[in-house]
Amino acid sequence: MNSLKVELGERSYEISIESGAIASLGERMASFLGFNEKIAVVSNKTVFDLYGARVTASLEKAGFEVSSIFIHDGEVFKDLKQVEHVLNEMFNFGLDRKSAVVALGGGVVGDLAGFAASIYMRGIALVQVPTTLLSQVDSSVGGKTGVNNGFGKNMIGTFYQPRFVCIDVDTLKTLPERELRAGIAEVIKYGIIEDAELFRFLKDNRREIHSHDAAALSHIIHTSCKIKADIVSKDEREAGLREILNYGHTAGHALETVTEYIEYLHGEAVAWGMYAEAKIAVAMKLLSDAALREIKDLIEDYRLLVSIPKDIDIRRLVEAMSYDKKTVAGAIKFVLPTAIGRVEIRKDIGKDVILNALSKET
Repeated sequence: MNSLKVELGERSYEISIESGAIASLGERMASFLGFNEKIAVVSNKTVFDLYGARVTASLEKAGFEVSSIFIHDGEVFKDLKQVEHVLNEMFNFGLDRKSAVVALGGGVVGDLAGFAASIYMRGIALVQVPTTLLSQVDSSVGGKTGVNNGFGKNMIGTFYQPRFVCIDVDTLKTLPERELRAGIAEVIKYGIIEDAELFRFLKDNRREIHSHDAAALSHIIHTSCKIKADIVSKDEREAGLREILNYGHTAGHALETVTEYIEYLHGEAVAWGMYAEAKIAVAMKLLSDAALREIKDLIEDYRLLVSIPKDIDIRRLVEAMSYDKKTVAGAIKFVLPTAIGRVEIRKDIGKDVILNALSKET
Protein backbone atom coordinates (compact mmCIF):
# COMPACT_ATOMS: atom_id res chain seq x y z
CA MET A 1 0.00 0.00 0.00
CA ASN A 2 1.19 3.51 -0.87
CA SER A 3 0.17 6.19 1.55
CA LEU A 4 0.79 9.91 1.89
CA LYS A 5 -0.11 12.43 4.53
CA VAL A 6 -1.45 15.93 4.10
CA GLU A 7 0.12 17.73 7.06
CA LEU A 8 -2.36 20.26 8.43
CA GLY A 9 -1.98 19.95 12.18
CA GLU A 10 -5.18 18.67 13.76
CA ARG A 11 -6.77 18.48 10.28
CA SER A 12 -4.05 16.22 8.87
CA TYR A 13 -5.22 13.18 6.94
CA GLU A 14 -3.95 10.19 5.02
CA ILE A 15 -4.21 9.45 1.32
CA SER A 16 -4.20 5.69 0.77
CA ILE A 17 -3.38 4.41 -2.72
CA GLU A 18 -3.73 0.69 -3.43
CA SER A 19 -5.54 -1.92 -5.49
CA GLY A 20 -8.69 -3.18 -3.79
CA ALA A 21 -8.72 -0.38 -1.19
CA ILE A 22 -12.52 -0.22 -1.20
CA ALA A 23 -12.72 -3.59 0.54
CA SER A 24 -11.06 -2.19 3.68
CA LEU A 25 -12.90 1.16 3.72
CA GLY A 26 -15.21 0.21 6.59
CA GLU A 27 -12.35 -1.09 8.71
CA ARG A 28 -10.39 2.11 8.13
CA MET A 29 -13.36 4.32 9.00
CA ALA A 30 -14.08 2.28 12.14
CA SER A 31 -10.56 3.10 13.33
CA PHE A 32 -11.39 6.81 13.50
CA LEU A 33 -12.58 7.94 16.90
CA GLY A 34 -15.87 9.78 17.19
CA PHE A 35 -17.94 8.43 14.26
CA ASN A 36 -21.41 7.18 15.10
CA GLU A 37 -23.06 4.37 13.17
CA LYS A 38 -24.73 6.37 10.39
CA ILE A 39 -22.92 6.89 7.08
CA ALA A 40 -24.34 8.51 3.94
CA VAL A 41 -22.76 7.42 0.65
CA VAL A 42 -23.19 10.11 -2.01
CA SER A 43 -22.72 8.86 -5.57
CA ASN A 44 -24.33 8.68 -9.00
CA LYS A 45 -26.10 5.66 -10.43
CA THR A 46 -23.31 4.79 -12.87
CA VAL A 47 -20.58 4.63 -10.24
CA PHE A 48 -22.80 3.09 -7.57
CA ASP A 49 -23.81 0.25 -9.88
CA LEU A 50 -20.11 -0.59 -10.23
CA TYR A 51 -18.83 -0.11 -6.68
CA GLY A 52 -21.75 0.69 -4.39
CA ALA A 53 -22.34 -2.87 -3.23
CA ARG A 54 -18.68 -3.31 -2.27
CA VAL A 55 -18.54 0.00 -0.42
CA THR A 56 -21.80 -0.70 1.40
CA ALA A 57 -20.72 -4.23 2.34
CA SER A 58 -17.41 -2.98 3.72
CA LEU A 59 -19.11 -0.30 5.81
CA GLU A 60 -21.85 -2.60 7.10
CA LYS A 61 -19.30 -5.27 8.03
CA ALA A 62 -17.60 -2.64 10.18
CA GLY A 63 -20.89 -1.93 11.97
CA PHE A 64 -22.12 1.15 10.14
CA GLU A 65 -25.69 1.82 9.02
CA VAL A 66 -25.54 3.02 5.42
CA SER A 67 -27.86 5.15 3.30
CA SER A 68 -27.21 5.93 -0.36
CA ILE A 69 -27.87 9.36 -1.87
CA PHE A 70 -27.78 9.76 -5.64
CA ILE A 71 -27.07 12.87 -7.67
CA HIS A 72 -27.25 13.39 -11.41
CA ASP A 73 -24.12 12.66 -13.43
CA GLY A 74 -22.28 15.54 -15.09
CA GLU A 75 -20.81 18.98 -14.44
CA VAL A 76 -24.01 20.64 -15.63
CA PHE A 77 -25.76 19.26 -12.52
CA LYS A 78 -23.17 20.52 -10.02
CA ASP A 79 -25.37 23.23 -8.61
CA LEU A 80 -27.20 24.38 -5.50
CA LYS A 81 -30.35 22.47 -6.45
CA GLN A 82 -28.45 19.18 -6.18
CA VAL A 83 -26.85 20.32 -2.91
CA GLU A 84 -30.30 20.95 -1.46
CA HIS A 85 -31.38 17.46 -2.56
CA VAL A 86 -28.36 15.89 -0.82
CA LEU A 87 -28.92 17.90 2.36
CA ASN A 88 -32.60 16.93 2.50
CA GLU A 89 -31.69 13.24 2.14
CA MET A 90 -29.10 13.59 4.90
CA PHE A 91 -31.75 15.07 7.20
CA ASN A 92 -34.23 12.35 6.24
CA PHE A 93 -31.66 9.68 7.14
CA GLY A 94 -31.08 11.32 10.50
CA LEU A 95 -27.40 12.15 10.21
CA ASP A 96 -26.06 14.10 13.17
CA ARG A 97 -22.81 15.93 13.85
CA LYS A 98 -21.00 12.65 14.60
CA SER A 99 -22.07 11.07 11.30
CA ALA A 100 -20.02 10.99 8.10
CA VAL A 101 -20.41 11.39 4.36
CA VAL A 102 -18.59 9.14 1.90
CA ALA A 103 -18.16 10.70 -1.55
CA LEU A 104 -18.01 7.81 -4.03
CA GLY A 105 -17.35 8.99 -7.57
CA GLY A 106 -15.51 11.52 -9.67
CA GLY A 107 -14.90 15.22 -9.26
CA VAL A 108 -18.53 16.29 -9.46
CA VAL A 109 -19.54 13.88 -6.68
CA GLY A 110 -16.55 14.80 -4.54
CA ASP A 111 -17.00 18.56 -4.91
CA LEU A 112 -20.75 18.51 -4.31
CA ALA A 113 -20.77 15.94 -1.49
CA GLY A 114 -17.87 17.74 0.16
CA PHE A 115 -19.72 21.05 0.03
CA ALA A 116 -22.86 19.46 1.47
CA ALA A 117 -20.82 17.85 4.28
CA SER A 118 -19.15 21.18 5.05
CA ILE A 119 -22.43 23.03 5.62
CA TYR A 120 -24.61 20.26 7.13
CA MET A 121 -24.99 21.16 10.82
CA ARG A 122 -21.91 23.40 10.28
CA GLY A 123 -19.83 20.48 9.14
CA ILE A 124 -19.68 16.70 9.49
CA ALA A 125 -16.92 14.25 8.62
CA LEU A 126 -16.10 13.63 4.98
CA VAL A 127 -14.31 10.68 3.39
CA GLN A 128 -13.35 10.84 -0.27
CA VAL A 129 -13.40 7.67 -2.41
CA PRO A 130 -12.48 8.99 -5.87
CA THR A 131 -13.14 6.68 -8.82
CA THR A 132 -11.76 8.69 -11.77
CA LEU A 133 -8.15 9.51 -12.50
CA LEU A 134 -8.88 13.24 -12.35
CA SER A 135 -10.47 13.02 -8.92
CA GLN A 136 -7.73 10.70 -7.65
CA VAL A 137 -4.87 13.00 -8.63
CA ASP A 138 -6.55 16.31 -7.95
CA SER A 139 -10.04 17.11 -6.71
CA SER A 140 -10.26 14.60 -3.82
CA VAL A 141 -7.14 16.06 -2.18
CA GLY A 142 -6.81 19.52 -0.71
CA GLY A 143 -10.22 20.34 0.68
CA LYS A 144 -11.74 22.48 -2.06
CA THR A 145 -15.47 21.91 -2.38
CA GLY A 146 -18.02 23.77 -4.45
CA VAL A 147 -20.70 24.08 -7.09
CA ASN A 148 -21.19 26.15 -10.22
CA ASN A 149 -23.61 28.96 -11.00
CA GLY A 150 -24.33 31.24 -13.93
CA PHE A 151 -21.29 33.38 -13.17
CA GLY A 152 -18.78 30.58 -13.42
CA LYS A 153 -17.19 27.38 -12.20
CA ASN A 154 -17.01 26.58 -8.47
CA MET A 155 -18.09 30.11 -7.55
CA ILE A 156 -19.90 28.82 -4.44
CA GLY A 157 -17.93 26.62 -2.08
CA THR A 158 -15.75 26.09 0.96
CA PHE A 159 -12.35 24.86 2.05
CA TYR A 160 -13.17 21.66 3.93
CA GLN A 161 -10.64 18.89 4.42
CA PRO A 162 -11.64 15.21 4.35
CA ARG A 163 -10.81 12.86 7.20
CA PHE A 164 -9.39 10.30 4.78
CA VAL A 165 -8.88 9.77 1.03
CA CYS A 166 -9.22 6.18 -0.18
CA ILE A 167 -7.86 5.72 -3.72
CA ASP A 168 -8.57 2.30 -5.22
CA VAL A 169 -6.51 2.05 -8.41
CA ASP A 170 -8.71 -0.83 -9.60
CA THR A 171 -11.59 1.58 -10.23
CA LEU A 172 -9.67 2.90 -13.25
CA LYS A 173 -10.23 -0.45 -15.01
CA THR A 174 -13.84 0.56 -15.67
CA LEU A 175 -13.05 4.17 -16.53
CA PRO A 176 -13.97 5.21 -20.09
CA GLU A 177 -11.01 6.19 -22.26
CA ARG A 178 -12.18 9.79 -22.55
CA GLU A 179 -12.33 10.12 -18.75
CA LEU A 180 -8.83 8.65 -18.42
CA ARG A 181 -7.45 11.21 -20.87
CA ALA A 182 -9.22 14.00 -19.01
CA GLY A 183 -7.47 12.89 -15.82
CA ILE A 184 -4.10 12.88 -17.56
CA ALA A 185 -4.54 16.62 -18.17
CA GLU A 186 -4.24 17.29 -14.44
CA VAL A 187 -1.14 15.06 -14.27
CA ILE A 188 0.43 17.04 -17.12
CA LYS A 189 -0.31 20.13 -15.05
CA TYR A 190 1.76 18.82 -12.14
CA GLY A 191 4.64 18.13 -14.49
CA ILE A 192 4.58 21.65 -15.90
CA ILE A 193 4.22 23.50 -12.61
CA GLU A 194 6.53 21.45 -10.41
CA ASP A 195 8.09 18.27 -11.76
CA ALA A 196 9.91 18.05 -15.09
CA GLU A 197 10.68 14.39 -14.35
CA LEU A 198 6.95 13.61 -14.19
CA PHE A 199 6.50 15.47 -17.48
CA ARG A 200 9.17 13.23 -19.04
CA PHE A 201 7.58 10.12 -17.52
CA LEU A 202 4.30 10.99 -19.20
CA LYS A 203 6.15 11.49 -22.47
CA ASP A 204 8.09 8.22 -22.24
CA ASN A 205 5.29 5.98 -20.94
CA ARG A 206 2.34 6.90 -23.13
CA ARG A 207 1.77 3.31 -24.25
CA GLU A 208 1.70 1.95 -20.69
CA ILE A 209 -0.64 4.68 -19.47
CA HIS A 210 -2.99 4.34 -22.44
CA SER A 211 -3.17 0.59 -21.78
CA HIS A 212 -4.05 1.14 -18.09
CA ASP A 213 -0.78 -0.39 -16.83
CA ALA A 214 -1.23 -0.56 -13.04
CA ALA A 215 2.38 0.31 -12.19
CA ALA A 216 2.44 3.36 -14.48
CA LEU A 217 -0.92 4.60 -13.20
CA SER A 218 0.08 4.09 -9.55
CA HIS A 219 3.26 6.07 -10.18
CA ILE A 220 1.51 9.09 -11.67
CA ILE A 221 -1.22 9.02 -9.00
CA HIS A 222 1.30 8.84 -6.15
CA THR A 223 3.54 11.54 -7.66
CA SER A 224 0.62 13.88 -8.34
CA CYS A 225 -0.86 13.42 -4.87
CA LYS A 226 2.53 14.01 -3.26
CA ILE A 227 2.98 17.28 -5.15
CA LYS A 228 -0.49 18.46 -4.18
CA ALA A 229 -0.18 17.27 -0.56
CA ASP A 230 3.11 19.14 -0.15
CA ILE A 231 1.64 22.34 -1.61
CA VAL A 232 -1.59 22.16 0.41
CA SER A 233 0.37 21.47 3.61
CA LYS A 234 2.23 24.76 3.08
CA ASP A 235 -0.75 26.82 1.87
CA GLU A 236 -4.14 25.32 2.76
CA ARG A 237 -6.33 28.27 1.76
CA GLU A 238 -4.59 29.50 -1.37
CA ALA A 239 -2.92 32.54 0.12
CA GLY A 240 0.07 32.21 -2.21
CA LEU A 241 1.89 29.01 -3.21
CA ARG A 242 -1.28 26.94 -3.73
CA GLU A 243 -2.30 29.27 -6.55
CA ILE A 244 0.14 27.48 -8.86
CA LEU A 245 -2.29 24.54 -8.88
CA ASN A 246 -4.59 26.76 -10.94
CA TYR A 247 -2.38 26.55 -14.02
CA GLY A 248 -4.66 26.05 -17.02
CA HIS A 249 -7.77 26.66 -14.94
CA THR A 250 -8.39 30.36 -15.56
CA ALA A 251 -8.76 29.77 -19.30
CA GLY A 252 -10.13 26.26 -18.82
CA HIS A 253 -12.92 27.32 -16.46
CA ALA A 254 -13.86 30.08 -18.91
CA LEU A 255 -14.23 27.51 -21.68
CA GLU A 256 -16.44 25.35 -19.48
CA THR A 257 -18.57 28.36 -18.56
CA VAL A 258 -19.20 29.66 -22.10
CA THR A 259 -20.03 26.13 -23.32
CA GLU A 260 -22.38 25.67 -20.32
CA TYR A 261 -20.50 22.64 -18.93
CA ILE A 262 -21.86 20.44 -21.71
CA GLU A 263 -19.25 20.28 -24.49
CA TYR A 264 -16.08 19.46 -22.58
CA LEU A 265 -15.00 17.43 -19.57
CA HIS A 266 -13.13 19.43 -16.96
CA GLY A 267 -9.78 17.87 -17.87
CA GLU A 268 -10.33 18.57 -21.55
CA ALA A 269 -10.97 22.23 -20.81
CA VAL A 270 -7.90 22.38 -18.54
CA ALA A 271 -5.75 20.85 -21.30
CA TRP A 272 -6.79 23.64 -23.65
CA GLY A 273 -6.32 26.13 -20.81
CA MET A 274 -2.75 24.97 -20.21
CA TYR A 275 -1.86 25.43 -23.85
CA ALA A 276 -3.68 28.77 -24.01
CA GLU A 277 -1.88 30.07 -20.93
CA ALA A 278 1.45 28.79 -22.26
CA LYS A 279 0.80 30.88 -25.39
CA ILE A 280 0.23 33.89 -23.15
CA ALA A 281 3.54 33.12 -21.43
CA VAL A 282 5.29 33.13 -24.81
CA ALA A 283 3.64 36.45 -25.69
CA MET A 284 4.95 37.83 -22.37
CA LYS A 285 8.44 36.50 -23.23
CA LEU A 286 8.39 34.27 -20.17
CA LEU A 287 8.44 30.93 -22.02
CA SER A 288 10.43 29.77 -25.02
CA ASP A 289 8.84 28.61 -28.25
CA ALA A 290 10.59 25.26 -27.78
CA ALA A 291 8.94 24.74 -24.37
CA LEU A 292 5.57 25.71 -25.83
CA ARG A 293 6.00 23.01 -28.49
CA GLU A 294 6.84 20.46 -25.79
CA ILE A 295 3.66 21.33 -23.91
CA LYS A 296 1.56 21.20 -27.06
CA ASP A 297 3.10 17.89 -28.17
CA LEU A 298 2.43 16.19 -24.82
CA ILE A 299 -1.16 17.41 -24.70
CA GLU A 300 -1.69 16.12 -28.24
CA ASP A 301 0.06 12.83 -27.41
CA TYR A 302 -2.80 12.12 -25.00
CA ARG A 303 -5.38 13.21 -27.57
CA LEU A 304 -6.39 16.22 -25.52
CA LEU A 305 -7.56 19.63 -26.60
CA VAL A 306 -5.21 22.30 -28.00
CA SER A 307 -7.72 24.04 -30.26
CA ILE A 308 -11.38 24.93 -29.94
CA PRO A 309 -14.06 25.50 -32.58
CA LYS A 310 -13.71 28.81 -34.40
CA ASP A 311 -17.30 29.72 -33.59
CA ILE A 312 -16.39 30.13 -29.90
CA ASP A 313 -15.81 33.86 -29.47
CA ILE A 314 -12.44 34.48 -27.83
CA ARG A 315 -13.80 37.75 -26.45
CA ARG A 316 -16.51 35.84 -24.59
CA LEU A 317 -13.84 33.62 -23.09
CA VAL A 318 -11.83 36.60 -21.87
CA GLU A 319 -15.00 38.14 -20.43
CA ALA A 320 -15.71 34.88 -18.59
CA MET A 321 -12.18 34.99 -17.19
CA SER A 322 -13.00 38.39 -15.70
CA TYR A 323 -15.59 36.66 -13.47
CA ASP A 324 -13.11 34.01 -12.33
CA LYS A 325 -12.92 33.83 -8.54
CA LYS A 326 -9.15 34.34 -8.75
CA THR A 327 -9.64 37.78 -10.36
CA VAL A 328 -8.70 40.63 -8.00
CA ALA A 329 -9.78 44.26 -8.55
CA GLY A 330 -10.57 43.48 -12.18
CA ALA A 331 -7.11 42.02 -12.90
CA ILE A 332 -7.24 38.50 -14.36
CA LYS A 333 -4.73 36.32 -12.58
CA PHE A 334 -2.81 33.68 -14.53
CA VAL A 335 -0.32 30.98 -13.60
CA LEU A 336 2.20 31.11 -16.45
CA PRO A 337 4.94 28.56 -17.18
CA THR A 338 8.49 29.85 -17.49
CA ALA A 339 9.97 26.39 -18.17
CA ILE A 340 8.89 22.77 -17.83
CA GLY A 341 8.64 22.39 -14.06
CA ARG A 342 8.49 26.07 -13.19
CA VAL A 343 5.72 28.71 -13.19
CA GLU A 344 5.00 32.18 -11.91
CA ILE A 345 1.81 34.06 -11.09
CA ARG A 346 1.00 37.19 -13.08
CA LYS A 347 -1.90 39.63 -13.00
CA ASP A 348 -0.41 42.46 -15.05
CA ILE A 349 -1.53 41.23 -18.45
CA GLY A 350 -3.65 43.44 -20.66
CA LYS A 351 -6.77 42.00 -22.25
CA ASP A 352 -5.37 42.83 -25.70
CA VAL A 353 -2.35 40.59 -24.99
CA ILE A 354 -4.66 37.79 -23.85
CA LEU A 355 -6.90 38.15 -26.91
CA ASN A 356 -3.98 38.17 -29.33
CA ALA A 357 -2.30 35.18 -27.69
CA LEU A 358 -5.47 33.09 -27.64
CA SER A 359 -6.32 34.01 -31.23
CA LYS A 360 -2.89 33.12 -32.53
CA GLU A 361 -2.49 29.78 -34.29
CA THR A 362 0.76 28.03 -33.34
